[in-house]
Amino acid sequence: MSPDVLVCGAGVGGLAAARALGGLGLDVLVVDKQPRIRPIAKGEVLQPGALRLLRSWGVEKRLDAQGAVRLGRLVVRDPRGTALMSLDYGQLPAPDQWLLAHDHTAILAALAESLGPGVELRRGVRAEAPLRDESGRITGLRLAEGGRTHEERAPLVVAADGISSRLRSWAGIEAQRVDYPHRLVSFDIGDADAAARADDFSAYVTDRGLRLLYPLPGGRLRLYLQAGPDELRGVRARGESADWAARALSQVPALEPLTASLLAHLDSRQTLPVGRLLSPRLAGHGLALVGEAAYAVHPMAAQGMNTAITSAGALAERLSGHLERTGEMSAAAVDGALRDYHDRQLPLLAQAATTSGNAARMVTDLSWRGRVLGRRAVRHTGANPRLLHTVTHNMSGLGPRPLTLLDRLQQLGLLPDPRALRVPTAPAGRPQPM
Repeated sequence: MSPDVLVCGAGVGGLAAARALGGLGLDVLVVDKQPRIRPIAKGEVLQPGALRLLRSWGVEKRLDAQGAVRLGRLVVRDPRGTALMSLDYGQLPAPDQWLLAHDHTAILAALAESLGPGVELRRGVRAEAPLRDESGRITGLRLAEGGRTHEERAPLVVAADGISSRLRSWAGIEAQRVDYPHRLVSFDIGDADAAARADDFSAYVTDRGLRLLYPLPGGRLRLYLQAGPDELRGVRARGESADWAARALSQVPALEPLTASLLAHLDSRQTLPVGRLLSPRLAGHGLALVGEAAYAVHPMAAQGMNTAITSAGALAERLSGHLERTGEMSAAAVDGALRDYHDRQLPLLAQAATTSGNAARMVTDLSWRGRVLGRRAVRHTGANPRLLHTVTHNMSGLGPRPLTLLDRLQQLGLLPDPRALRVPTAPAGRPQPM
């Protein structure tokens, strides 16, 4: 029998969509062109807004059982480690007072394990072309699998096939990817003593760009180093790579003690291009966009994976409302839900894109103007409890509280803030990890 929903892409967005839609009692087929999960340094830090959904699906409990690391703060630091701006998640209402860090592969596996009996996951399956009805509405996909091609039809198709989404293009939705003028070089460092001391998500601001550090399970650390687009061109020999990495840490006294551990794990290096994208439309007739097919941001703000999860939840919520009214998975019910999904979710993604873009510019922009404005914004926001609380709430994914023009002028220190100390009463204490 044909499924009710066909999801293309088994990344975080696709699996979250499958879990959310399968939870409505729908039959869901998930296909992914990759035959197996690839270990990639991405999507490792979960915000409270996404954790609310993962908690309800039993995924958070699985990750905790597998050693997930809970972090209480997101901190911007100077090269010596002094905190310039600290977002304290303990100021948020319980139980939403944590970031949670785990390997990307573990998060994917936990999501896959949470899928209900009505969800089927098939890997090594490539989408070849869309199927359409007489009106042009997308009604399924032509799939290539195991050396043969077949058609799979469904009332709802979900595009979760990444930032270069073919399904988005097939739906006629044009979205422009904008690349940042730098790359991020990732290392997986085994240093149990240093990992035990790293209890937050720390971004170090330097004249050479971002240095980002946070702990992972098993006494490991994730380290990102910002590099120019051509800075590592030709750096292939182990000795050359070691020299580059050692120089990158020598510019950050707080991180220099990690040099020996970094050099011992040079083979874990991954060089990642960094781009941003916000699709002008989140849906077409019969098709929904989730994950990086709809929205991609700089990883510094830890927002991309989280908005993929919350968008999947929003899609299921909207579809549930229409199914309750109509009682059937009809084209009219699906397209009505897709319109609601677009109208509700696009403003939230636009706000998250602004928050992420501003956070990334504060610590990665190496132009003279960018360094001056970024440092001012970090310093003045860090000294303003009201702005700190607002930014923390926005980053957490618990609901947007857009900064006004007045707020932004106060962030830059151009105007005084008489309300700086007006923040909600802090909770009595952070709960213990589950």
